[in-house]
Amino acid sequence: MARVRYGARTDAEITAARTRSAKLPDIWSTGVVAVWETDPDVVAAILPPPLKPTARPLVRANISRVDLPGYPLGAGSVAVAAAHGDQEGWYPLVMPMTHERALIGGREVFGEPKKLGEVTVERDGLVVRAALARHGIAFVEVRGAVSGALPLPEPAQKTDFYFKFLPAVDGSGFDGDPVLVHCLRNERVRSLERVTGDVVLRESVYDPVADLPVLRLLGITIGEKTSDQRGKVVERVGAQALLPYIHQRYDDPRQILDAPPERSA
Repeated sequence: MARVRYGARTDAEITAARTRSAKLPDIWSTGVVAVWETDPDVVAAILPPPLKPTARPLVRANISRVDLPGYPLGAGSVAVAAAHGDQEGWYPLVMPMTHERALIGGREVFGEPKKLGEVTVERDGLVVRAALARHGIAFVEVRGAVSGALPLPEPAQKTDFYFKFLPAVDGSGFDGDPVLVHCLRNERVRSLERVTGDVVLRESVYDPVADLPVLRLLGITIGEKTSDQRGKVVERVGAQALLPYIHQRYDDPRQILDAPPERSA
């Protein structure tokens, strides 16, 4: 009988897949990063407990092109600075990806708020333009001109915070308590340049990052970097504490709040 592709994989096949994943080569991306100060009350309002604001109300837009062989990928995020206890990091609100493969792994394994979208990173000489778009709206656009090289930073570990959860099948909340994930990335940079320009935030009901106004632009850079990624569950989160924030994850939160109709036998 021919191999049934939906059939169970053998232990050897599962082990081989894990081994290949563990030995991936360094993957370098070209990315534009913009950081700005915004309204501290807005940052405080969007952080689910137990996350809290840091001393500075910062927003970071990261827009990257990953030149995977035969599989070019656009990846981006908009995140706010946050703290969990003594650990400071970033809480991403939206992470557009141009391919489903990058989206599924991040959402299901780490709880990342990834969505399919359009990601643009363009450079023509000194002129730079980068944008994140969904539903025909470029809700974040960074534009400017390269104005000089910057010193390369030392390798560093950075932390993102994610909430991993499963909406309940009856629409009442969650199937089990959500968990808070610390995602740790060891990052190396091999080129970095300063960009003089601006950040444009456009209104979108699906990705309302326009609520995080650019009160003071701290800097824009373009560079090449690589990083690894590992996550750890650090805390279980009360369902009622997180429930008011889960609309951040979905374009239409009704799709997870509507209980399915009961059917009679």
